[in-house]
Amino acid sequence: MSIEKQVDPSRRGLLVATCAAGGVVGLGTAGTLVSTFQPSERAKAAGAPVEVDISTLQPGEMRTVEWRGKPVWILKRTPEMLASLPKLDNQVADPKSERNPDEFTPEYCINEHRSIKPEILVAVGICTHLGCSPSTKFVPGPQASLPDDWAGGFLCPCHGSTFDIAGRVFKNKPAPDNLVVPRHMYLGDTKILIGKDEKGEA
Repeated sequence: MSIEKQVDPSRRGLLVATCAAGGVVGLGTAGTLVSTFQPSERAKAAGAPVEVDISTLQPGEMRTVEWRGKPVWILKRTPEMLASLPKLDNQVADPKSERNPDEFTPEYCINEHRSIKPEILVAVGICTHLGCSPSTKFVPGPQASLPDDWAGGFLCPCHGSTFDIAGRVFKNKPAPDNLVVPRHMYLGDTKILIGKDEKGEA
């Protein structure tokens, strides 16, 4: 003899409504999660080349722009800055930028000044050690955390890596490589496109 359980109709309605609401919330949450995995328009644009006007950049001045979420330095070097580079060849770890050229230095910048035009340095302002951002130390001469014969360049305050005015790392420093020179090209005498070169490579 079996006894059937009677379910209260009002309770059954409550269960159905609760399950339906849970399903709607679950779908809404899933939709939100899926949308978070899709790149935003800003994120898509982050990898696009960046055009920079350097017409107002004066000798000794540096401008920082953002490309792919990274700071890119554009420095207009003075004749004195350029003259210091050959004197430092025996002090820097990779004077001719021969280490990992595809990753750190495009072929058209494998030279002593690491640039297309000698006076204009374009470099990613991130230390190759642990990703800190070096500070500018353009004034030559003795100063805190720098050698007495300092010729000007960049100092990473995190672990003491130093780079010359071409972004070449000095010997016996934590940073293993020179600063990265991104692929770039000139669109005119005063306009640079960062993130793309004549070959269309980024």
